[in-house]
Amino acid sequence: MKTTVTRTGLVFLMCSISAFLTGCAAFRASTTDLDVNKTQHVRSTYDFSDLRTLSQAVADELLASPFLGDKSPAPIMMIAGVQNRTGRYVDTKGLTDKMRTLLFQSGKVQFVNEARREDLLKEQGYQAANATPETQTAVGKQLGAKYMLSGSLIEMQETSPRQVRVSKQEYTYYKLTMEVTDLETGLLAWTTEKEFARQSSQPLIGW
Repeated sequence: MKTTVTRTGLVFLMCSISAFLTGCAAFRASTTDLDVNKTQHVRSTYDFSDLRTLSQAVADELLASPFLGDKSPAPIMMIAGVQNRTGRYVDTKGLTDKMRTLLFQSGKVQFVNEARREDLLKEQGYQAANATPETQTAVGKQLGAKYMLSGSLIEMQETSPRQVRVSKQEYTYYKLTMEVTDLETGLLAWTTEKEFARQSSQPLIGW
């Protein structure tokens, strides 16, 4: 009987060691490249897939809008930014940067680089003091924007109520409002809304 118990314990020990060695891979750090063009979500909150989807949707709608049409020359815009009205940090500049790239690459919109105005002034001042007259950038020749692109991002979140369950349900709603304002008249020239909601399930036991 004692021998049988010993053998059983030995077999169990060997199986445990084998399982441990096999499972070691689960504890190793790893890195995997992801396809950014493929929609992927880990949680219900805003992520890089939403940045790409929202910016593409806004750019496509603006380019196809009667407001933009076949204006010639291409209207000059400035980016005023997107107001973050969510309860968490969101890189809204990354959102508008993506929109600007898509719109600019279409050839139908021009943009002033409002974020680099201070650098432009510094460079013009340096050239005025140090560059030869024939290579100096002329002061007062910058073009002004005709339109301003701005917007806001809101978030509403709910969590399933306390009850007997094996997972926690989280629901998150987002709405992005984008608008183009005529800087001369102050009137809205174009506006749109993009919204989405997502549900995620998180187990109550885990790490």
